[in-house]
Parts: sequence; C-alpha cells; structure tokens
Amino acid sequence: MDEFLIELLETFKYPVIRQGSMPPEQIYPDTFFTFWNNNHEEHSAYDNDTSNTVFDFDVNVYSCDTDKVFELLESARTLLKQNGWIITRMGYDVASDEITHIGKGMEVTFLQQL
Repeated sequence: MDEFLIELLETFKYPVIRQGSMPPEQIYPDTFFTFWNNNHEEHSAYDNDTSNTVFDFDVNVYSCDTDKVFELLESARTLLKQNGWIITRMGYDVASDEITHIGKGMEVTFLQQL
C-alpha cells in the first residue's frame, strides 16, 4: 500500500519521503511530502481467513511557502479521496526540523478487500 500512496503523491512532482528517513546533513527540498504507516491490521477475519485489512497513514506536506502547504494538502486530500482513500483527520500542524519550513498533516486510511 506504501507504493500506491507514493505513486499518487508523486503526481504532484514533489519529493515523497518516508517520515524520519532524511539524513540530518541533507538540505530540505523547498516543498515535499512525507508519509508514515501508523498501522496495518485485519479488519474482518472469519474462519481464520482475513477478508480485508485497514492501512492507516499520516501524510504531511512541508514547504517554505505557507500557501503551498495548504494548497498541496487540499489537493492531495482530493486526489486520495478520488482513489479510494478515507480521510480520517483532515489537517493538523506537524513539527519541522527547519525554521524555514512549516508542515501540515492529515491522517488517511485505506480499506483493502482481499
């Protein structure tokens, strides 16, 4: 499911990085996405067989352009919803390690039928 999420976010033509994986010496891109898989669990299991699973991710946008953060988060929310994702938390501030950047995030889930 990570690949599906990355594929969708990459359509915006900004880097998509797993949260926390950027080396400390790397310079922040002006604008980028991060993601983090919070949980992956069986949603329905009958007779020891899983019928579907739920994926839960945080998706964050960081930028040195405040307007772009809000615009990209809204655009990503729309794209993800169009592709079957459920937006469970629409937006919240996320910490940035760089004073030049701000971050906003959202929590998204995907129900995968098996």
